[in-house]
Amino acid sequence: MLDGLYIPAGARGRQRVDGALLDGLSRAASPTASLTGLLAELHRGDPQAPRRVVLYQLIGLLQERDQGERPRYALELGLHPDEVAGLAAAARSRPTLTRQQSDAAESLADAWKRHRLHRVRSLLERLPQSRTDPALESLRDVVGTRLDVVDVALAAARRAEGRGDLEVAGAELLRALREAADDRRALRGLVRHHQPRSGGRAPLHAELRSDHVELSWAATVDGSDGDWRLLCLYRDAKGVAKVREVAGQSGKVARDYGAALGSEVRYAALPLLDGRPVGAPLVSHRVLVTPEVEGLGLTDGPGRVEGSWRRPPGATDVTVEWRGVGGESGRLPCRDDGFTTSGLSTGSHAFHVVCHYRAPGGAVVPSPGVRADRTVHPWPDPVRSLTARPDGTALRFHWTGARGAEVRLVQWPGEAPAPGSELQTGTLPARLDRDERAGVLDPPPAGVTRVAAVAVLGERALAGPAVDVEVLRPVTGLSVQRLPDGHASVALDWPDGGVGRLVVTWEPIEGRAEKTDGLGSGADGGTGVGGRRVVTSHAYRRGGLRLPVGGGGVLIRVVTAPQAVGTLVVPAAPAEAVLPPDTAIGYQLVRPSRRLLGRGRTLLRVTLSAPRGHTGVPEFVFVARSGTLRPRSATDGTTVVRIPGTDLTRHGTVEQELPTALCPAPYTLRGFLLGEHASAVRLEEPSPATLVVR
Repeated sequence: MLDGLYIPAGARGRQRVDGALLDGLSRAASPTASLTGLLAELHRGDPQAPRRVVLYQLIGLLQERDQGERPRYALELGLHPDEVAGLAAAARSRPTLTRQQSDAAESLADAWKRHRLHRVRSLLERLPQSRTDPALESLRDVVGTRLDVVDVALAAARRAEGRGDLEVAGAELLRALREAADDRRALRGLVRHHQPRSGGRAPLHAELRSDHVELSWAATVDGSDGDWRLLCLYRDAKGVAKVREVAGQSGKVARDYGAALGSEVRYAALPLLDGRPVGAPLVSHRVLVTPEVEGLGLTDGPGRVEGSWRRPPGATDVTVEWRGVGGESGRLPCRDDGFTTSGLSTGSHAFHVVCHYRAPGGAVVPSPGVRADRTVHPWPDPVRSLTARPDGTALRFHWTGARGAEVRLVQWPGEAPAPGSELQTGTLPARLDRDERAGVLDPPPAGVTRVAAVAVLGERALAGPAVDVEVLRPVTGLSVQRLPDGHASVALDWPDGGVGRLVVTWEPIEGRAEKTDGLGSGADGGTGVGGRRVVTSHAYRRGGLRLPVGGGGVLIRVVTAPQAVGTLVVPAAPAEAVLPPDTAIGYQLVRPSRRLLGRGRTLLRVTLSAPRGHTGVPEFVFVARSGTLRPRSATDGTTVVRIPGTDLTRHGTVEQELPTALCPAPYTLRGFLLGEHASAVRLEEPSPATLVVR
């Protein structure tokens, strides 16, 4: 340590602390990398600087202990045993510094490097005045000499100003500031000479934000290395002029977060070369640090204006002054984020929003304020009630209120706004009714719809009440087929749109009807049966639909059942189908008696069974096909017999002999019904085994 700075290396070796070692340690990933980086920078400026720093720190640590403890403590600090006595002697001989003196000693080099001579002189005055340190005495002499130069330059500047020679005065002030970078007299003189004209754009632009002052400039100075020193000139709480340096510079933009709210500041930017000013400063206008509200927005309603803003941090109060159409004015009550005032007449209203701040001296300082105008527009009279009623295929609406306003019927996507909500006409959904038929929906939209009324006047609208309407969907594709035992099978196309239930009713076409609840069958014979049934989508898709209709003709109707409760229901036209009375045609073969073997022919007996009121009888066709497979249709074989429906209607039973040798045996016979009434008549067939001829 005393002959140089060394650290242990190996078992008994040592290594000198030099630039290469410090650079290597500063690049290592270790907690001490930042510290060794500072030491490496000191070493590049002065190879003996790291040694002096370590000596200063060790002497200070030893001076904190009693003299008897210092040798042992020096060993604990890692000092070489051979140098313990020498370092202890240095600790006894050097003056012990107080905390304030230590801070002054440690700040001295930085102040000197930055040419802050007044700061250096102040720090020297805090140190012991023993006059035993030649370096300190030399520094005191140099500082005194240079400050004398500053005084001479300032005096020359004052004389030049007295003569009106501002160019010479500025040069002398700049010379003084180059000598002592913290001389406030020279700085304020330069700022006074170069302050911008009122109303013009300053070369150093200062923009007040909500939480800082933003500085920007575009000028360049010959002879500068591109560095700038930014200064803020202000007065403290006692009114004393102060100067502080602004950090946070990035290129030619800086942000000052240290300006006190409610104070007035001015900024100066000095071009530098090697840390010293080389040109006149760029000076800003004065800035009153009273940020305004941000995002001021005004909206109008019926006789009302609402204001909103973002209150800047630090504001003690926000006030709003109002001036109306007729010149009336006043201060409005407001919230932290806005205000609401009502009872306003139609026309333009002016508002002045001012923020208030507590200055460092305690005074309340208002901001210049933000001014804005808002026009209170005419709004429509609201729709007060809404009703609806079916009118044929249309749906007609009636309302009260909305005097002098246009009323539109709309369907809101999602949740409907509450009645009285203020809206813009351009944001309304498409109207359901037409201009030429206002208040009428023809045809109305199928399904459940919430139809709302909106009162419209120009670009403004008010939401009104709504009516829930259900327009039932029609049923299509209805067909009916009669089954044995007085039942009927119903087929249809189930409506789309989530329809869950249908209502099916049936009633006899003529004659006395017997009622049924849809669970059992009515009377047999020619009398139809009436009834009603509610069918669900699940039940229909799972098992179809069978109805106990009896033997007579019935009219079947199917309509959609309402899906919602408490809605105005607009029914659809029912789907209808007529099921004729239960009509059947049966046939059988009557073979000759064994006693007449070879002397008689086989008879075909066809019988019509129909109640009164049947609508028509189809033609009966008897077909033969070779083999034992039954014919599949009336054309799948040879036609043997044709019996018109009129013959069956007239006689009821018709018998005909079958010709012999119809086709090579074996062959199979079968009957079919043809004509427009074939689907309405049941064909009763005998056992297939009786129809095979061998």
